[in-house]
Amino acid sequence: MKTLVACAAVIFAIATVTSADAKGCIKGAVVGGVAGHYAGHHGLIGAATGCVIGHHEAKERARQQKEQEQQGNSVQPK
Repeated sequence: MKTLVACAAVIFAIATVTSADAKGCIKGAVVGGVAGHYAGHHGLIGAATGCVIGHHEAKERARQQKEQEQQGNSVQPK
């Protein structure tokens, strides 16, 4: 239970301190924290890892979406 409370505190701190550049971090931290908690009481490590992975995934999705928009704009009918 202490780990769960600590994870919630870390996630809350991350949510209030970080900027908009942290897309995906909160969602990843929640999932990673829960998974880490149930996989050997390593909730904080799971939350940190989940934050990194979530941020990376959000960044990749944004890049792919930007590329699709650019491809859509480059093909214009005459």
